[in-house]
Amino acid sequence: MQKVQIVCVGKLKEAYWRQACAEYEKRLRPFADFQITELVESRLPESPSQAQIDAALEEEAAHILAACKGGEVIPLCIEGKELDSPALAKHLQQAAVESAGRVSFVIGSSFGLAPIVKNAGRLCLSMSPMTFPHQLARVMLCEQIYRAFQILNHGKYHK
Repeated sequence: MQKVQIVCVGKLKEAYWRQACAEYEKRLRPFADFQITELVESRLPESPSQAQIDAALEEEAAHILAACKGGEVIPLCIEGKELDSPALAKHLQQAAVESAGRVSFVIGSSFGLAPIVKNAGRLCLSMSPMTFPHQLARVMLCEQIYRAFQILNHGKYHK
């Protein structure tokens, strides 16, 4: 069974975001060993300098890459490639064969991801040129992963 995880910096504070993610975790169980790994966000002052931001991103990067545990890393970033749902499904199918069956999607903090994390992925993924709150992006990513597995298994969810 393919292992798919979302590694994200920060926790979901509101119960409705947690409930939405939990629903997709439940739906994904028949298709994949799915998990969400939450990492602690680096503390920064209210108006951090660019040097402080860069240092925080590097600190987070070490934790992110350690949490990925091999396989394919897919960082989410605005400058990444936009895929439609069938293309994401195809990519997951290829990753199951080429990446020892393990894929780690990465959502960074509000300041993004360090270049070392972006460079760790052969595919950087963008959900849209628009900016979304990290909590919503996590739920959207869970839904798209579920949709991808529905596509691959010829389910009726994707129309």
